[in-house]
Order: sequence, then C-alpha cells, then structure tokens
Amino acid sequence: MKIFTLDEKYSVVCNTKDTRNGFKHVATIHKNGLSVYETKECYLNRTWERFEYETVLVKAIENFFGEPELTKFLNIIKELN
Repeated sequence: MKIFTLDEKYSVVCNTKDTRNGFKHVATIHKNGLSVYETKECYLNRTWERFEYETVLVKAIENFFGEPELTKFLNIIKELN
C-alpha cells in the first residue's frame, strides 16, 4: 500500500491485489479521510511504469477531477516521483 497526498483534503491510497491471471493496482481517492472514488488497472505480467502505481494513479485523478484540480494534482504527482 502507498498513500499519495494531493493536498490537505485529498489523498489517493493505492494497493496491489492478485487476480486469477496476474495482478491489479487499485487506487481509492479519499476526501477528508472518506473514500469518494475507486478505479483499477489490471496486468497480466509486470508493468513498465516509471514508478509503482503510476497508471492507476493518473487514471483516478483524470477520471475524478476537473480543471483546475486536474492539472494541479497531476503536477504534484510528477514532482513526487
């Protein structure tokens, strides 16, 4: 499990889970500690991301947030990793 803090209200908790054919990354967006959105990305074998959870983290942010938060949070993620 890894937690990405976006600001004082929002954070994203990412986990890895086994599947029948491989594994998946699950990202859950939390607002003030409460779960408000969840998405997943499935893999059959290893992933070639620049950092662990990159794909599912970006997917969650792009699907949940609109502008201007979208650009702000994507920039924060780029700086963290």
